[in-house]
Amino acid sequence: MRRSFVTSVAASTLLLAAACGSSDSPQAPANEGSTKVTVGIIPIVDVAPIYLGKEKGFFASRGIELTMEAGQGGAAIVPGVLSGQFQFGFSNVTSLMIAQSKDVPIKVVANGVASTGKSGADFGAVAVKGDSTIQSAKDLVGKKVAVNTLKNIGDTVIREAVRKAGGDPAGVNFVEMGFPQMPAALAAGQIDAAFAVEPTLSAIKAAGGRPISWVYADVAPNLTVAVYFTAKKLIAENPDLVKRFTEAMNESLTYANGHPDEVRKVLTTYTKIDQKVIDGLTLPVWPTEINKASIETLRTLGEGDGIFEKTPDLTQLLP
Repeated sequence: MRRSFVTSVAASTLLLAAACGSSDSPQAPANEGSTKVTVGIIPIVDVAPIYLGKEKGFFASRGIELTMEAGQGGAAIVPGVLSGQFQFGFSNVTSLMIAQSKDVPIKVVANGVASTGKSGADFGAVAVKGDSTIQSAKDLVGKKVAVNTLKNIGDTVIREAVRKAGGDPAGVNFVEMGFPQMPAALAAGQIDAAFAVEPTLSAIKAAGGRPISWVYADVAPNLTVAVYFTAKKLIAENPDLVKRFTEAMNESLTYANGHPDEVRKVLTTYTKIDQKVIDGLTLPVWPTEINKASIETLRTLGEGDGIFEKTPDLTQLLP
């Protein structure tokens, strides 16, 4: 029964497609036609504002016909933005700093999601099985830990948590795995711990697992975790579209922050998460302002871990 339950919970984290609607937002100029825009996203709780903004008409009112397409992580979305497959993308800031360190011509246009800053009440953590001997980040040394993308924000914040707990992060064995696969892999003993964000974190807890390190909250106060970005080519060729997208995204972030019940409701339009899981989710926060100091902290940690080819130039990356 436990295996069946875990499998069903893990399956509930498989995430699907979209929503639409209307609102009283400022109308797009009459002489502008509707512009089709595709955004590369990671279909997790973090991106609820963009789905809510589409449902409320914040994008349509600015002449944007919005479509979302899913990727496993920011590192996979960056090439899609550069190729024109996506006009905009959602990515954690470490992926974008890695790209910028390689002189990839991208730029952040809007905030994405931030940590609550509360250890014990955040939307991301390292979690283990209920009966695991792992009690703190220090115990991750010598263990197999799943992250959704290697050499990225997950292993960066975990390494820092291990260091702060008095362990040697060089001894952690990271493996790459999609968020939806983590609960079942953890239950089967294929991994010892998982870097999980909502709804995967709640799925693990529902199966009897427990968080042992609140890595986002513990690395930097109110950490900016992810942002929306585009190619510099699009900024040069269509600055008006970028402006309209940014305005709609900021309106969506503000609305989501003020309407948590509607955030939980919109999750049912692009996920197959069980309602009980949705009701118990710890939501992140969605400020419109980017916490640049926290990104500088991630840059310093990433440099120490050797994940950048050269120091990322945040003046080129951030607005």
